[in-house]
Amino acid sequence: MLKLKNLFNNVDLAEMIVKNWAYDEPSLEMFSFYRISSNAIYPFRSEGKIQLLRFSPKAEKNRENLLAELDFIAYLHDKDYGVLEAVVSKNGEKLVEIQTPWGDYFASVFKRVPGIQIGETDVSDHIVFHHGKTLGKLHQLSSAFEPSTHQRWSYNDVFDWIQSILVKFPNEKAAFHETQKLQAYFNTLPKTSSNYGLIHYDFEYDNVFYDELTDSCYAIDFDDSMYHWYVMDIVQALDSLEDCVPPELVQQKRQCFLEGYQTEFDISNDDMTALWTACNRFANLYSYARLLRASEEEWKNEPRWLVDLRQKLTNAMKSTSMNFGKEL
Repeated sequence: MLKLKNLFNNVDLAEMIVKNWAYDEPSLEMFSFYRISSNAIYPFRSEGKIQLLRFSPKAEKNRENLLAELDFIAYLHDKDYGVLEAVVSKNGEKLVEIQTPWGDYFASVFKRVPGIQIGETDVSDHIVFHHGKTLGKLHQLSSAFEPSTHQRWSYNDVFDWIQSILVKFPNEKAAFHETQKLQAYFNTLPKTSSNYGLIHYDFEYDNVFYDELTDSCYAIDFDDSMYHWYVMDIVQALDSLEDCVPPELVQQKRQCFLEGYQTEFDISNDDMTALWTACNRFANLYSYARLLRASEEEWKNEPRWLVDLRQKLTNAMKSTSMNFGKEL
């Protein structure tokens, strides 16, 4: 999540940035459908087709990570995997670095994928099966992926980043000990091409689209991708089921997902059982650190939406920190 000061809608900034790409002038009225979280996303059209402008302050992102993300997406697209596609700027760049009156920014543009978010479907067994199948295919392709130039960060880099945040908050002793505990645990685990590689990290129901016409899924938002155990993706995806289906159907849907996954990539049930708790704890710790960083600054007379958001973040941090320090 971006720092709270970067969550404000800024149409002038978006217009300044989008001019680095070809666009249909009347379509800028679509900017009213913007959303801002880990990035600012503004939709527009180019030659009548919907595209998405993504940008964030340079201070919020790592250039090497962004370039590595774009390389991985291009690799997946070349392998006919259902994935969003980056659009080159007028200067032929997929990642544009821009100086503006509001600071320096990284920006990219992506074509909109077909279909609708899985969370907006009826989440049938058939669709859940395809969701799992699509993640299995991603991991199968990842297991053969060899980056040529740019290297995406790993779980260990994330732990180091978390510690760099926590050092600014000396009272966050529980989070610091949780970081040490989890890092030590993960560093004891074996890494092979069949259990470890570049994962999506956020393969949940708002980042996967189901297209009824082709009966297939498309993945978006690789902004959190990292080198980790493949189980991490499975845990995140399966946990997201609880937000989409009644409690009594969760186990059935999980089984559908895993059956789909295993048609493309084989993973041991023992691996999932052993890593499930640790992966959940990793996700909670990473989320906690990001929210802590995002909400660090406060201002007098904040707008109501920001006051309400700050309270939601506080509640989320309480929830994600409940198991800090417990035995794995």
